[in-house]
Amino acid sequence: MVAKSKLVAANRKIAEYMAGGYNKIEETVVGGYNKVADAFVDQYLTREGETVAEARTRLAEEAKERQEQVNRQNMERGIKS
Repeated sequence: MVAKSKLVAANRKIAEYMAGGYNKIEETVVGGYNKVADAFVDQYLTREGETVAEARTRLAEEAKERQEQVNRQNMERGIKS
């Protein structure tokens, strides 16, 4: 019984260590991606005097409007989306 509880405790420690390592890697990768994406939006997609956050919001709204337009056109043509 004691050996089993030691094994469970060791497994738990290993799992916590592995999950912590994974989380650090995930944060690094996502953080790097966001820096590149923000730089791209800032360089190519912002309008005069617009912040990156404002540009992202505007782009999301425009994408939503385009998708709604496509859905309407598909409905008129009888195409299911």
